[in-house]
Amino acid sequence: MLARAGAPVTLIGRPQHVEAITRDGLLLDSPHFQQQIPVSASMQMSTAREAELILLCVKTPATVEAAKSLAPYLGPGATVLSLQNGVDNVERIHSAAAIEAFPTVVYVAAEMIAPGRVRHTGRGDLIIGDLLGHAREDARRRQLESISALFARAGVPCRVSDNIEGELWTKMIINCTYNALSALGRARYHRLAQNPWTRKVMIKTIQEAVAVANAAGVRLPEVDMIEVGLKIAETMAFAISSTAQDLARGRLTEIDSLNGYLVRRGAELGVATPVNQTLHALVKVLEETMAERGKG
Repeated sequence: MLARAGAPVTLIGRPQHVEAITRDGLLLDSPHFQQQIPVSASMQMSTAREAELILLCVKTPATVEAAKSLAPYLGPGATVLSLQNGVDNVERIHSAAAIEAFPTVVYVAAEMIAPGRVRHTGRGDLIIGDLLGHAREDARRRQLESISALFARAGVPCRVSDNIEGELWTKMIINCTYNALSALGRARYHRLAQNPWTRKVMIKTIQEAVAVANAAGVRLPEVDMIEVGLKIAETMAFAISSTAQDLARGRLTEIDSLNGYLVRRGAELGVATPVNQTLHALVKVLEETMAERGKG
């Protein structure tokens, strides 16, 4: 969307995508339009050397490696946004490479249907903030507002939050509610919320997650989290979780940073999380099965 709006964008990714995008551009199949978008693409992290704004979009298992690879090429004035699931990527990026990234909450239903081809089926909005607690400082606030305006001009709604930790946890709770069930049931989001059995599991998942967040001292938004969680099935009805997509490709999932993270934090805080523990365990065994099948 940034490239479509005229921003000079370079994508850094895997060979099959880079080759397709270099040859044909990036095909974006959206509910609003279908367009082949000319955009630069590279397999080399050194391409980030001249970038003013870097969007780190790797899956959570690759966070540390990506941060270390990026660090030598990061310009002194460059800004890094972590567009990732989970709640602790910014801390891991900083620990691995001393990069102070801004956390970004992403709400979008999208999937790579082929090399260089993206299908977008719902939403596509961002929330950004500052986990270091400086978001109210004038310079940092102006920086965030400028980034927000950049996305907005490209047709990507983006707001700045003074409670980005609460927003990150809200997104993680939603991920924990949908990702594993979508993968295990091979179902899109609307089916999960409509099915009476999975709906009960979703509600229990949310209740456990909220209990862990409260015990951890996280200031969640003042909303009914069950209502918010179930409503995602309306706004992203045809989404299929990234966990389901990863399993289908025989890749490692992010489940350790989602339901697995909740289970670990719950154990540390003395909060029982049996539903999240079950979902985590089932995805882990399926992850192993799919990986073995891929090798075969």
